[in-house]
Amino acid sequence: MDIILITGMSGSGKSVALNALEDAGYYCVDNLPPELLIPFVRLEEQQKEQRLAIAIDVRSAKSLHLLPEQIVLLRDMGMTVKSVFLDASSDTLQRRYSESRRKHPLSGGAQSKSDKALMETLQFERELLSDLRERAHVIDTSLLRSAQLQTYIKTLVNAPTAQLTLVFESFGFKRGIPSDADYVFDIRMLPNPHYESALKALTGRDAPVQEYLRQSEEFVQMQLQIEGFLKQWIPAIERDHRSYVTVAIGCTGGQHRSVFMVEQLAQSFSTRWLTLKRHRELDALQ
Repeated sequence: MDIILITGMSGSGKSVALNALEDAGYYCVDNLPPELLIPFVRLEEQQKEQRLAIAIDVRSAKSLHLLPEQIVLLRDMGMTVKSVFLDASSDTLQRRYSESRRKHPLSGGAQSKSDKALMETLQFERELLSDLRERAHVIDTSLLRSAQLQTYIKTLVNAPTAQLTLVFESFGFKRGIPSDADYVFDIRMLPNPHYESALKALTGRDAPVQEYLRQSEEFVQMQLQIEGFLKQWIPAIERDHRSYVTVAIGCTGGQHRSVFMVEQLAQSFSTRWLTLKRHRELDALQ
């Protein structure tokens, strides 16, 4: 059985993720108490269900500590379990709650009386979920549209099961650093195609931009150094039984240099590990 476990901060997009998984053919269940996870999976196994997506969040705070052990038990039962943690900045979550006028599940049934109270609640939620976040593949939804998140979820679950999956993500520093990154490399010091009139409107996916950057000794040297660092340390991460590593590459706007660097790195590492590509700024335009 293929099981996708969705956890994360309240307001980070779990409903959007479940909708994407439902479209992908998963039988979806929201807010399942952790103590019912194993019995529920066994029941669905008897029903010959092959693909399950289960959302568990802070509403089950009293039994969240059971979840890590139950994930191990599911894998011992022969199940394929992928754990995804959806996150967003506290400012983003605060704005979403303000716009939707919804109550936070830890607010005690009453609307938070102040922004300060809500921020304190969000911090408490982060502390409750910190262990689950550490054990899952994290997706930062702060700057993602719903369509982007749905695409990322579908790409992730459709990827073949691997011991370790590398996610290479390009971004623009002017919109902030992705909080889901395990490693962040700043390449803003490299020659910028943005200042070339013939290249400004293009992206790192276009051949003229790629040729321009290939001719830069600095770009080639940076790529080799990043590859060398990752090739040295990723095997150690793999031995630590990590399932996902996200490597974020940032330039100023996330359009040229970081995009091509991600394309190059993903191609280089794909011969040994399963690799996925994300272009945060470009994907937002599609």
